[in-house]
Amino acid sequence: MTEQFKFGGEIVWKPTPQHIERANLTVFMRAHAIKDFNELMQKSTADVAWFTDAVFKFLDIQFYEPYTNVVDLSDGIQFPKWCVDGKMNIVHNCVDKWQDAKNKKQNAIIFEGEEGIVKSLTYEELYKEVNKTANALRSLGLGKGDAIGIFMPMVPEIVIALLAIAKIGGIILPLFSGYGSGAIVSRMVDADAKALFAADGVFRRGKPVEMKSVADEAAEHIPTLKHMIVLQRTGQDVKMKAGRDHWWAALTAPQPDTAPTEITSAEDPLMIIYTSGTTGRPKGALHTHSGFPIKAAQDMAFGTDVHQGDVMYWMTDMGWMMGPWQVFGSLLLGAAMFLYDGAPDFPAPSRLWELVEKHKVNQMGVSPTLIRSLIPHGDDHFKKHDLSSLTCFASTGEPWNPDPWMWLFEKVGRGRCPIINYSGGTEISGGIVMGNPLMPLKPCAFSAPCPGMDADVVDENGNPVRNVVGELVIKAPWIGMTRGFWKDKQRYLDTYWSRWENVWVHGDFAAIDNDGLWYILGRSDDTIKIAGKRLGPAEVESILVRHDDIVEAAAIGVPHDVKGSELILFAVTRPGVERSDALRQQLHAMVVAEMGKPLAPKAILFVSDLPKTRNAKVMRRMIRAAYLGLELGDTSSLVNPQAVDEVKKLG
Repeated sequence: MTEQFKFGGEIVWKPTPQHIERANLTVFMRAHAIKDFNELMQKSTADVAWFTDAVFKFLDIQFYEPYTNVVDLSDGIQFPKWCVDGKMNIVHNCVDKWQDAKNKKQNAIIFEGEEGIVKSLTYEELYKEVNKTANALRSLGLGKGDAIGIFMPMVPEIVIALLAIAKIGGIILPLFSGYGSGAIVSRMVDADAKALFAADGVFRRGKPVEMKSVADEAAEHIPTLKHMIVLQRTGQDVKMKAGRDHWWAALTAPQPDTAPTEITSAEDPLMIIYTSGTTGRPKGALHTHSGFPIKAAQDMAFGTDVHQGDVMYWMTDMGWMMGPWQVFGSLLLGAAMFLYDGAPDFPAPSRLWELVEKHKVNQMGVSPTLIRSLIPHGDDHFKKHDLSSLTCFASTGEPWNPDPWMWLFEKVGRGRCPIINYSGGTEISGGIVMGNPLMPLKPCAFSAPCPGMDADVVDENGNPVRNVVGELVIKAPWIGMTRGFWKDKQRYLDTYWSRWENVWVHGDFAAIDNDGLWYILGRSDDTIKIAGKRLGPAEVESILVRHDDIVEAAAIGVPHDVKGSELILFAVTRPGVERSDALRQQLHAMVVAEMGKPLAPKAILFVSDLPKTRNAKVMRRMIRAAYLGLELGDTSSLVNPQAVDEVKKLG
């Protein structure tokens, strides 16, 4: 059953002739005599091989041995073979090849720590550091096919470690820096990891937080682990185990700054990124040298319009796919990535805008949750900073509410910078849908699918629908699609390919309005059905956050004998606001006025926080499970597990 789609509104941003002329998309389309974006979408989805080959050439992806066939679909759409017979290593394209180019003296990494330290590395300096670290790994007996974990804060060394693993032909295993030992163990054991990059600690809100003991506890339960390489970030005293543990500086300093790059097949494993499942076992999305990095760079070029020499900053952790996405995308495009290790509002809400001004950030990725948290601090925190370097904002991880979107667009960006919405996933290697510099925008909307993504919105029978809510699907393969789940082929097929033949069902509800703009409305398993009416959580949550006293909200459905489900709302108030019955009644009246009495909430409950992942995605599934006293599933991705305990007490 589909319901009339209610989001949308008026177009608030249109590209200027300067936007269009400068855009990478314009350059790409002119090179192939494509007259407009609609023609590009048609051609890129009808002929996947042509488009993929064209993207490789546009990005100047260099191969040691060329591919004889772009894609082989003999094993079905679920298991395409890409770049058949091709030999390449993505690190050659990210770092090595730039050593013969004029931009080797340009910044590849710009870093600032919460405590105020600032560092930068040029492409030439990055090349040398990656080589030294690759040599260090080889000195420990590590090489092609070995899985190596990364459990570190967002400092330059985390990028060096990631690239060094790929340079020797190893498999990158990114781990969220806030994980507990159990989450590290489950992922490292699943991948048979032989080594782990770690750090002594991290700075958060002015205090050093120790990390090494977490790595130590995990290491005791990883039988394949032979080595731990430890970075001194905070200078805290930590225990070092003889024979296993090595200080980063002592291990890498003596190494030569030249090193051979392992010649790998284009489809050799590059990285396993684990995502949380609804059961206790995480899923390991497998990516290759010719897959994830290419899709990342394509989306960065065509969506956020990153050019050589630009400074891209996405607020992320390396354990979330946007961390590797930023590394590979920016380096393949010859841009600089900005890294910040710390709280974005410490010591004041102006810290974020201070970073933009100081480091001349051009493209900045934020989360709706962060923006909602900044709004109560007023406008002074951004007005006192020069943000003229920004060309766009970007956002992913969760749906927007209209009011925070407009605050960022109108007040911070002054209507000048588009907000490039981006939605896809770890298994996608980036986006299914995305804004771009050629097409107009409405609040909370996506311009279109990413070029090459044969996406659609369908009803429960698999038929395309417009202006109503449906399932987001993909009907053709793309270069970034996961090569399956690590050691679990059947789970991959069951997760994405089991509903309709040869159709990837992503698990998101989406809609396309009458003007052709797209909206992502949250996970389809978050959807609430009340008396036969299907309700997307974001729709009702947006009503609550319009109230001046509400910062965040989450909606869940709980069982009801007659209606099937009834609505429970959780609301986070601004600091200092009284959580009164009067406020609860105001919120109740707002929901009823907009949604109607049949969708009136059973209860509105006040909480101090909502359970979220590192990328600020609100975990409604866990809220519902905690409230009903059900099994929580995998909670390792939560950045604030105490929020679950608070919900449990209200159940």
